Amino acid sequence: MKNFKRILVVDDDTDDQALFCDAIEAIIEDIECVMANNGLEGLQKLAFPPPYDVIFLDLNMPIMNGYETLTVLKKDDQYKNIPVIILSTSYSERDIKRCKDLGADKFLTKPSSFQELINGLKPILNTYIT
Repeated sequence: MKNFKRILVVDDDTDDQALFCDAIEAIIEDIECVMANNGLEGLQKLAFPPPYDVIFLDLNMPIMNGYETLTVLKKDDQYKNIPVIILSTSYSERDIKRCKDLGADKFLTKPSSFQELINGLKPILNTYIT
């Protein structure tokens, strides 16, 4: 039996969700990519086993944004050790610092091409998935 890994992608843009999951699946075969449209939905999906190996989190979302979600994740003993990678269009040093201060493990600015996305994801996945 293969050892599947699970990734949660929390992003309100469904095109970005699909592109992101396609990139992850192009890098790692045995992976389940679960999508949520906002932080609240993401937290709800975390409640169902098996556990997730990594969470990719957008910052700007309706209902519950990435900062709020990250705060909840890192304060909850059940989820605080799951690596959280911020995936955002922001290049702002202020945003990056705020995310790090809240406990994000990495900050990845959304690239403009599929190949750049794959190139950006490879080292992150190698660190947190393998």
